[in-house]
Amino acid sequence: QVQLVESGGGLVQAGESLRLSCAGSGQTFSDLAMGWFRQAPGKERVSVARITRSGATTYYSDSVKGRFTIARDNAKNTLYLQMNSLKPEDTAVYYCAATRRPVPTTAATAYAYWGQGTQVTVSS
Repeated sequence: QVQLVESGGGLVQAGESLRLSCAGSGQTFSDLAMGWFRQAPGKERVSVARITRSGATTYYSDSVKGRFTIARDNAKNTLYLQMNSLKPEDTAVYYCAATRRPVPTTAATAYAYWGQGTQVTVSS
């Protein structure tokens, strides 16, 4: 079983930055491809960024490309999401997720393990 715990959310103003962390346990972290998803009120959960097991390849949604950076430290069993130039439309609950599939996809159904989520609120 895999346990994931997010941290780092909060309330910021537009243009500011936040860094989210996701600590993993219960499984060899480097065996898991990872992703960050977000869900705004009344909307579906969508992929924000994804990273392969080694961290060599990353993927981003168009809405965050150039502003967000996903990274991982397998020695620390931790996934990160650096969020810069935040906008009010980035407001959502952010979730980290893990999959044993070699290539992380945008489909939430492909991820077997999820954290509890952390709220990010960006004021204008």
